[in-house]
Order: sequence, then C-alpha cells, then structure tokens
Amino acid sequence: MTLLFIEDNAALQTTLRRSFERRGIHVSGCVEGLPALERWRASPPDVVLLDLSLPDLDGLELLTQARAHGLETPVIILTARGTVGDRILGLNIGADDYLPKPFDLDELEARLRALARRSRGSAATAPEPEPVFCGLRADPSSGAVYHLGLPLELPPREAALLRALLARPGQALSKERLTELVFGDTLEVQPDAVEVVAYRLRKKLPPMSARLVTLRGLGYLLKAPD
Repeated sequence: MTLLFIEDNAALQTTLRRSFERRGIHVSGCVEGLPALERWRASPPDVVLLDLSLPDLDGLELLTQARAHGLETPVIILTARGTVGDRILGLNIGADDYLPKPFDLDELEARLRALARRSRGSAATAPEPEPVFCGLRADPSSGAVYHLGLPLELPPREAALLRALLARPGQALSKERLTELVFGDTLEVQPDAVEVVAYRLRKKLPPMSARLVTLRGLGYLLKAPD
C-alpha cells in the first residue's frame, strides 16, 4: 500500500514513516500543500493522509482543488483542529474519514487499510502486485505472509523482517536498514536485536521455501534452496 502523508510537522512525518514502513506501508511525505497536490496528480497513492494546518495552503482548500482535478484517492483528515464544523466541512468536500490528534497508531493503520481495500474493490484497475518468492507471499494490504497459500504464524517483528527481505529477494539488506524496518523508532534497540529476530525467523521458515542467509559485513538476504 502507498500513502501520501501531507503534514508540516517534520518529527511526526519521520515517526509515522518509520512505523508504517516496517508494517509494509510505503510513505511519501510532503510538508506543503501545493507540492503535495502536484505529487498527488503525478503519482496517485492508495490513500492520502492530510493535515489541515499547512504553511502555504489550508488542507481543506487543497482537498477541494484535488477533487476538482478529478483525484479520487481516499483521504483521511488528520488534524488538531477537531471542531465539528471542520469535520463536517471536510467530509462534505470529499474527505473519506477524519481522525483528530492525538491518535492511536493501530487505529490509524486500520482505517488506512480499510480505505485502501474499499478503493481497490471499487476500482477497475489491476490489484497491487504481491511480492512472491519460493512460495512465500506477502499480502500488501494486511501485512500477513503466506507459504503456498497458507498463513505463517509469525510474531510482528519476524513478519516485518520477512516482508522486508521478500521485497528484494536475492539482494542483501544491511543490519542497520533491517533494524529500522523491524523496530521503527523504538528506543534503545540492542545492536544484535535484528540478529535475534533473524535467528528465530530462520527456524520458522517452511522446508523447501527460501533460505535466510547471513552475509558477513553485508547483512541478510533470501535465497532459493539449493
């Protein structure tokens, strides 16, 4: 799933990007309204997360212009302006959902995925391709991982590591990059934390599926069985 996040708070941009990317959501961020509108038109995402208080263009005006240009991407308004009037106006001019700040990250993710599923279900375009390797498949909507059609019972961090490696099978990802994708903005992550996750994942990969290989000094990769 792809997300365009329009928000002028740089700290919030960074935090959400790290958290969502390790959950399988690819985030493109903009801090101003007009550049965001151009990016939206050039490459429509699956969902737009829109703050109302932008430095150059009010979020409600941005949404009005987007709908006038025929952009039908689902939009969640995310803002500290929580008055009923703003909510009603936003929904009337084309927003699909509204979540005030502060918010719960799990609830926000659930709302984003629900809108993306609804949009894909009503669109006439082809479904989003799913990364598949040696019978392993990552569902871009739910984040679940399957082997030969059967779901793998993996804890969240092991699933996040496998999704990251499935996105680039046969290519090494560094321990540092995998740590970002698996642990996000978690504080005080031990240097060998991703090694522990990789060790546990390696033991749970189904027989005859991909092998999790350690490359000294480079990181980890998925390799087809010999």
